[in-house]
Amino acid sequence: MKRLILFELRKVFARRLSVITLAGVLLFSALLSFSTYQNKYAFDGVSAEGTGKRAVEIDKDIAARYAGLLTDEKVQQMMEDFAPSHDLNGLNAVYLYENATQSAVFSRFSDQDGNWNGLTVSDVFGEEEIKIGYVDGWLSTSRNLVRVFLALALAVIILLASIFSGEYEGLDNLLLASRYGRTKCATAKVAAGILTALLTTAVVAAFSLLLALAFYGREGLDCSILFAPNDYVEAFIPFNITCGTLIQYQILLAFTCTLSMTGITLFLSAVSKNQIVALVASAAIFLFPILLPVTEKSPLFRLVGLLPIYHVLAVSLLSVEQMGNGMLYAIWAVPATLLFLGAGAGITCRAFARHQVS
Repeated sequence: MKRLILFELRKVFARRLSVITLAGVLLFSALLSFSTYQNKYAFDGVSAEGTGKRAVEIDKDIAARYAGLLTDEKVQQMMEDFAPSHDLNGLNAVYLYENATQSAVFSRFSDQDGNWNGLTVSDVFGEEEIKIGYVDGWLSTSRNLVRVFLALALAVIILLASIFSGEYEGLDNLLLASRYGRTKCATAKVAAGILTALLTTAVVAAFSLLLALAFYGREGLDCSILFAPNDYVEAFIPFNITCGTLIQYQILLAFTCTLSMTGITLFLSAVSKNQIVALVASAAIFLFPILLPVTEKSPLFRLVGLLPIYHVLAVSLLSVEQMGNGMLYAIWAVPATLLFLGAGAGITCRAFARHQVS
C-alpha cells in the first residue's frame, strides 16, 4: 500500500500543471508579501519618515514607547504626542494616518479635530486588558494570508481534479481489471489526495510565515488585534485575541479548507468522466457560497460559515462567536472538515469500485 500511495503522489506532483500551479501560489505569496512591505509608510510626527523597511523601523520604535497594557494615561500621552501640528483642511482626524500607533489611537479616541473625544479605555474595550505593541506587520500578514490561502485552495482543486477522472481515458480498464484495482488502488488515490493537501498547505503556510518573520520579526505576536489602525480586521473580529492566535486560527482553517475540498474534489473526480468537468464542478462548489445572501449576523451563517470557502475567508468565520472556553466558533470547522473528508473519501472509493469499464 505504501508503494501505491507514493506512486500516486508522484503522479500528482510530476505533472507540469501541478508544478506550475504550486510555483504560482508561492510566487503570488512572495509578491504579495514584498509589495505590502514596500508600501508601508510611517512618519513619527517630527522628522523621521520613510517607506518599506524604514517605515517598519519607525513604527516599531513608536510602538515600543507605549508597549504594554493600554491605560487611560497612555491614551492621553499618545493624543498629546500625535496632536496635529497643521490644519487638517476638513479631514476628519479619525482617518488621519501618520503611523500605525497614531492611527490606532486616533480612530478610537479622537474627535474630528484631533482632540481627545472623552472616551476611556473601558468605554471602548470594556473590562478587557489590551496589550499593545507593533501589530501592523502581522495584521498585514493576516490580510495577505486570506488571498494566499484562497489561491491555495484553488490550487489543490487543480492538483486533485484528475486523480480519478484522469484514469477514465483508457487506464480504467487496466486498473479495475487488476487484482486490487477496485480496493487498494482507490484507497491509495484517496490517501495520496489527502497527503497532497496536507503537504501543499504546510509548504505554502510555512513559506508565507517565513517571509513575514523576515520582514517584521516576532514583535506584536503577543499583542491584541483590537488596538490597530482603523482599516484592519479588528473591526470584524471583536474579540481580544492576540496576533499570534489570529495567525494560528488562519493556518488551522487553511488546513481544514484544503482537506474539505479534498473530500469534495476526490468525489467529483471519481464520478466525472472528464477532468475539466471535475475541475470546474469543484471550483464552482467552492466559490458558490459567497454568492449566497447570508450575512455574518444571520443565524444561518453558523452553518454556511462552515463551508470550505469561509475557512479561508477567515475574518467572516472568526467574527461569529467566542465560546465560554475562550475558543472561537471557527473551531467547529474541524468536525465539519472530518465530515466532508470522511464522506467524500468513503463515497469516492465506492464510486470508483463500481465504475463500469468498457
